[in-house]
Amino acid sequence: MIKNIFITALIILSCLSSNCFAITEYKKVDLNDAIDIAQKKNLDIKEIRLNIKIAKNEIKQANRLQNPEINTFWNFGKSGQGNPQQIGMTQTIELGKRGVRKKLAKANLELVKEDVNFQEFNLRMDVREAYVKLVGAKSILKTYEEQQKLLENLLEISKKKAAAGAIAEMDVIQAQIALNQMITEVNKARVNVKTARIDFNQVINTIDGTYDSKDEELPTKGDFVDLNIPKITAKLPTYEYIEENSLKNRFDIKVAKNKIESAKKNLAVVVHQRIPDLELEGGYGFQTKGMSDNGTYKSGGYVGVNLVNLPVFYTYRPEIQNAKFQVEQAETNYESTVNKARKSLENAYEKFVTSQMNLNYYNNKLIKDSNELIKLSKRSYEAGKSNLTALIVMEQQYREIVSGYVNALSDYYIDWVEFLREINKEDFDIDEKTL
Repeated sequence: MIKNIFITALIILSCLSSNCFAITEYKKVDLNDAIDIAQKKNLDIKEIRLNIKIAKNEIKQANRLQNPEINTFWNFGKSGQGNPQQIGMTQTIELGKRGVRKKLAKANLELVKEDVNFQEFNLRMDVREAYVKLVGAKSILKTYEEQQKLLENLLEISKKKAAAGAIAEMDVIQAQIALNQMITEVNKARVNVKTARIDFNQVINTIDGTYDSKDEELPTKGDFVDLNIPKITAKLPTYEYIEENSLKNRFDIKVAKNKIESAKKNLAVVVHQRIPDLELEGGYGFQTKGMSDNGTYKSGGYVGVNLVNLPVFYTYRPEIQNAKFQVEQAETNYESTVNKARKSLENAYEKFVTSQMNLNYYNNKLIKDSNELIKLSKRSYEAGKSNLTALIVMEQQYREIVSGYVNALSDYYIDWVEFLREINKEDFDIDEKTL
């Protein structure tokens, strides 16, 4: 039983390392290409954009005229003697309602447009974040693969030293165990890359293809195209400056403002329901020879005016109260949106500043020292001046430092994307302080 489990585990590990699962053909794209594809082909955005067309049609619907009615009135038998027969038309004219209804529809159109802009912006930021996470996962995998090569080289060195009688066979076993542990880490990293690639395609959300990033590792110098990320030594403007200049640009705050406007327009529509409608009637009236008093055919016409839907028994008070509550809700939602925006902006600002500080610490302190230390340790072991255990411990510490650096670099990029998302601006330039 244990033997079968062991063999199954080996097969799974072998499949992970050799990619023996289903093969998918990926289209390599850079960040700009990914954003462009998502904007044109994302299924969710296509659905949301239809709301604009619907809202435009609702303006026409709000401005509609009431359709006329055709009426007839016929008398039969003795009741028809001396009474006319009638055929005509009735037209209802709304008083004071079409205008406010049209204004509400226009306000809703502006609300929908702003919401679509918001969703499109979020999509572009989601693509940026997913792309960075994918490339970050690839960077981790590359780091682990380099560590695997280092341990493979270490295993070869220990085998040669053991064959020469310079070290005990136990050191070879210890080197093999360290390599096997590293292989499992590499396999996990490969799965993480696959997961990040799936997430990337879920964000793009198109049926026209499956995509992968052109970038294979996070750049330590320079920048992804379209991210305009600052140098790690650059200094951000103060949080107070950023808050003052960015909140007014946020899409969610604009949407919340438009909701207040729509709620007020809706209140006007409901209040105007109290105004009666005017009903105009007119048509042709006649008496046949057999029905007229003097035995002759008589013809003429009729007109009439009615006030309908008089607010006597029902005055629309519940609807008006609810409309007022909806205005209050929209105003409260606006205050909540602004308050949450401040908190999330402050959080994004602090996270990016911290990521910048951590990355500088890795660059200035840990990476240089750990690179030099692992080289010295390896040469020392090859020369027989140190034992294998010390070298493996040093290698594990070096792996943690390098992995930590790649994670810090990934956090730096991701936190920058989140900062751009919170200021609702895609081309923020620290040097120019433009928002």
